[in-house]
Formats: sequence, C-alpha cells, structure tokens
Amino acid sequence: MDTNLANDFWASALPIIRYVLFGIIIASAIVLIITTLMQSNDSSKSLDAFTGGSQESYYSKNKGASRDSILKRITISMSIIIFVCIILFFITQFFITRG
Repeated sequence: MDTNLANDFWASALPIIRYVLFGIIIASAIVLIITTLMQSNDSSKSLDAFTGGSQESYYSKNKGASRDSILKRITISMSIIIFVCIILFFITQFFITRG
C-alpha cells in the first residue's frame, strides 16, 4: 500500500517539478542574455599583444572586483544553472514516461 502512495505522490509531483525547472531555465536564460550584453567588448586587448600597448595599472591588477568580473561570474553561474536544470528536466521526463 505504501508503494502505491509513493507512486501517486511522484506522479502528481513530477509535472510540478518540471514546471518549476522550466521557469528556472527561462529566468536564467534571460539573466544570461542580459549579462552577456552588458559585458564590455575589449577588442583592443587582442591588439595589445602585437603592438605592445598593454599598460599595468591599479585597475588592471584589481580586476577581481570590477563590473566585468562580476558580470563574467554571473554569466558562468547562469550557464551552470541552465545546464543542471536541463539535465534534471530530461531526467524527470524519463521517469514520467517510464511510470
């Protein structure tokens, strides 16, 4: 009798879990797009290697707390969240079709 109760619980809970995962994926994708667009385009840095135009400054040494560094961390974390949620989304699909 307990297995039927557990099966009924998972049968009703998995669709809700899938909706929550899908919402997290959509929200993370929107944040990922916004943070990617907000990052600066530093095409001049690639030319500095050829022209020798790089300068060491206090700002370049302490880039860990800069705006671009924070946006880069957010971009990486949103990508990881999307990846994990998509894997979980398809795992729940496997259990729905199996049951």
